[in-house]
Amino acid sequence: MLVLTALAALLSGACNAALIAAVNSALNNAGHLGTVMVIGFIALLLGKVFTGYASQVMLTRFSQSAIARIRNELVRKILDVPLRTLETIGAPNLLVTLTDDVVNISIALLAVPVTAVNLAILAGGAAYLGYLNWHIFLLMGVFILIGALGYRFLLERGHHFLMQAREEEDQLFRFFRGLTEGIKELKMHRERRLTFLEDGVEAATTRFQNNNVAAEHSFIIAQSWSHFLFFTLIGLLVLVMPTIAPVSKESLTGYIITILYLMGPLAGVLSSISAFSRASVSLQKVESMGMSLSEHSSEKAPISPATGTAVQVDTVELVNVTHSYHHEKDDSQFVLGPINLTFRTGDLVYLVGGNGSGKSTLAKIICGLYQPEAGQIRLNGKVVTEKNRDDFRQCFSAIFSDFYLFDNLMGLQSASLDTQAQEYLEQLHLSHKVKVVDGRLSTTALSQGQRKRLALLTAYLEDRPFYLFDEWASDQDPIFKDIFYTRLLPDLKARGKTVLVITHDDKYFDLADRIIKLDFGKLISTEAPQPAFLAPALVS
Repeated sequence: MLVLTALAALLSGACNAALIAAVNSALNNAGHLGTVMVIGFIALLLGKVFTGYASQVMLTRFSQSAIARIRNELVRKILDVPLRTLETIGAPNLLVTLTDDVVNISIALLAVPVTAVNLAILAGGAAYLGYLNWHIFLLMGVFILIGALGYRFLLERGHHFLMQAREEEDQLFRFFRGLTEGIKELKMHRERRLTFLEDGVEAATTRFQNNNVAAEHSFIIAQSWSHFLFFTLIGLLVLVMPTIAPVSKESLTGYIITILYLMGPLAGVLSSISAFSRASVSLQKVESMGMSLSEHSSEKAPISPATGTAVQVDTVELVNVTHSYHHEKDDSQFVLGPINLTFRTGDLVYLVGGNGSGKSTLAKIICGLYQPEAGQIRLNGKVVTEKNRDDFRQCFSAIFSDFYLFDNLMGLQSASLDTQAQEYLEQLHLSHKVKVVDGRLSTTALSQGQRKRLALLTAYLEDRPFYLFDEWASDQDPIFKDIFYTRLLPDLKARGKTVLVITHDDKYFDLADRIIKLDFGKLISTEAPQPAFLAPALVS
């Protein structure tokens, strides 16, 4: 594609140079134009239009294809990276790369067709100038060398400021995320809100603005510098050159016309420098992110649909499993484990413990989102490895405390999907607010408790052998909380599902088959519920 585009652009430049020569010849031979000259002019004009059109169309298709490929490859790499690594990279860094960086590259690629044709015109014009008078062309070469040195210095200066602006953009996206996710805390605390706005958002925005302005200032100076040299060259040709060496009127006229004509393409090329510089900075970020993701793409996350029958879960075993991570704030290390647990078909297990005891971390290890640093996870006696970890995850339906609710039942295929969904909506007391048509939810703008019920709807429709609920009932009203513990969970157990519930609702502890208790990463008990676990009202 690039070779074909380059050939079309070169032909366009050659046609432009020939057109300039034809115009110059016509000016010097006014009244003596032959049929060949007219036919040649028309042929060159048609050739210029066609080759310019062809090169721009080909490059436009190529640029759009490249953008789509960049986005798709980044998303695939993100899907292949372990969750723990993605949490370390951070959502703001991923978002700014997928959005702003890709947009900058897209803008530059869209400018490539016009820039390529302009460069071809400049090359053809330079060839024609050399043909007219090589002595003047050498003088022009000196100006080009001087201009290139100054231009390179200014471009590097602008590129430096763009790199700094890009770093500030990462910081801005972190503040934007804090704005959307921490809006309640900001509204509740005036001093925090003031500090967030003035020392955070406004300071980062000012730095981002100043770096961008400094970069554009360098590019503007570079463009003005090139124009200054161009008109200085014209002045030398018109005012000085005739006094130094004899130059024919035809050559001088051809030079002036050609140089003035080339000012337009040159301005087009120079105006695109800013976009290309931004794209260069963004491309470095994209490549850096891509390499970082590739280095950690240890998981295999197939995109193709699952084949064969669903795996039957008889047992899930954790054998001497440990996991640790570093707390930046207090420079401490949290260690979970060693954990030894076994879950069997039909188990209804409650996982309890104080905040920070490692419950959510253990849940993510159990369902394969975190990989243990030591020890083994076994499914039906078979060790879970990198090769089969994604298959292992397909055995679970999980609703985490920080769950995300999609607005459609994507990935679920069934001829009666809408009917099944509507039946579950009745059980979840949501049929009066939400409808399902062609697998799409009519709304997700509900309270947090109702959104969790919609997440439960998706989990029901997935119909997998192992269910995991992380503080699911914490946002439910007392009536539906009771329904969840006394009806929904026992129903899943009766259907042969293994269920793990992270909870603090001690009122319902007697309904579990076992209670697992964690304390600061250590398993301190795993046993059938005893009266000591029951709420005082139940004991009495």
